[in-house]
Amino acid sequence: MKRCSWRRAAAISTVVLTPMGVATAAVAPSGSAGIGDPYYPNYGNGGYDVDHYSINVEYDRTKNTVKGKTWVFATTKQSLGRFNLDLALRAKLVTVNGRPAKFTQSEHELVVTPSRALKKGESMAVEVTYGGNPSTTKVKGFTPWVTTPDGAAALGEPESAAWWYPSNDHPRDKATYDIAITVPKGVEALSNGTLQSNKVSGPWQTWRWQVSQPMAPYLAFFVTGQFTITKGTAQGIPWLNAVTTVKSPQQRYAAADLARTPEIVAWEAKQFGPYPFETMGGVAPNAPLGFALENQTRPVYSNVFWADGPSEGVIVHEQAHQWFGDSVSVHNWKDIWLNEGFATYATWLWSEKQGEGSRQDLLESYYLTPPDEDFWSTTIGDPGAGNEFDAAVYDRGAMTLAALRNRVGEAKMSKILKTWTRQKADGNARIADLIALAERISGQQLDSFFTAWLYTPQRPAATKANGFPATFAKRASTARTQRVAMPASRAQLDADHKQMITQERQRVVG
Repeated sequence: MKRCSWRRAAAISTVVLTPMGVATAAVAPSGSAGIGDPYYPNYGNGGYDVDHYSINVEYDRTKNTVKGKTWVFATTKQSLGRFNLDLALRAKLVTVNGRPAKFTQSEHELVVTPSRALKKGESMAVEVTYGGNPSTTKVKGFTPWVTTPDGAAALGEPESAAWWYPSNDHPRDKATYDIAITVPKGVEALSNGTLQSNKVSGPWQTWRWQVSQPMAPYLAFFVTGQFTITKGTAQGIPWLNAVTTVKSPQQRYAAADLARTPEIVAWEAKQFGPYPFETMGGVAPNAPLGFALENQTRPVYSNVFWADGPSEGVIVHEQAHQWFGDSVSVHNWKDIWLNEGFATYATWLWSEKQGEGSRQDLLESYYLTPPDEDFWSTTIGDPGAGNEFDAAVYDRGAMTLAALRNRVGEAKMSKILKTWTRQKADGNARIADLIALAERISGQQLDSFFTAWLYTPQRPAATKANGFPATFAKRASTARTQRVAMPASRAQLDADHKQMITQERQRVVG
């Protein structure tokens, strides 16, 4: 976890600084416009590392507008005469360490030139005042902002931050957060972490949330509307759920499934290691969002998951992301298998626990009856920009892990998962890191195994080396002429993933 210097920077930002003998902003180098992700070159920014965000936004439902003032507390990684922040709403005023700064703005980038150049290793407190209508603010024709019947939702993957606060918007730069959301009195405003206060001032009400462990910018969210909030403590961990007050069968199913969050998290902790955060819960707004998102500490769920009844599998999936995706985040977006494959594998473990189909049943079912002919053509270890949420990344991702368990054995598989979440907690990881860990713990050379499963655009051979029992090869060769038995959980898993992967259509290609 990064050591935060933002409190020191906050003190600096309130005083007038005297000129120092450093290079002028005109000749000092600029931070890059992207952090270096090969899929999305303009995501994130270079030259600095964020320690903490202090976000203050006011949402006016009648105008669907946001007014914001956010402080970004960061440490420079090089001397900086200019740097970028990711922001789609229009900036009105920027200061750096208490001094007015010049700025320009394009569709997605806020370029800041401080009044004096910053030294390498220097703390900076950047204050940005901004605003606009997020629903009509589009980048390449896209906005992640969702207007609901009783409020709004700011959430999305691989990005959503730029539509409500300025940031270094890439999972590689995590930070802690204070989030204050002001809404009309009587309206709930949900976000990540622990609720610090909820105060009324005249016709307005401000909800303050705090995130004390590092979080990737896209995982920060807010949802406003009319909610019933329930809370408590389980296994020593506080929890808070919020479910729309609109009465419907979907609302009742959602409330019942979200109430199982502590139970599901406790079970997942036995599979993956201790729960990684200070609080847990979930939000179910009155909105057909079309997807669920693993927002850190408190996932947000579309009501479409409960259109036909209970759907605890989506809770299992999104809560598994607290370990795989939130605590251990991708280094680059090409590493997405480390998020979606592992969360899907958790639902396979849950299926086995419920007696609705074992991991082996599901592995064989997907191997013999893939959902479509393109299932095997994606290299899930490097799916390509815009394909991170392809169904294959989910289902073949889980298949890879089920096959790995067959290859290395149950005890070593459990050790791999728990060691991974412990060693990489609060950080970032590459697929290569996971492969190295699996080889070290198993004592096996696994390059050919992972090449077949992650990096070859065809179905792996049904061999022992690829994680299949010897008895399966013959059945696989004759499967086209036989009826394949489907595990009881298969239909629900497919339906849930169909909803989850609609995220792919809600993105910006940067």
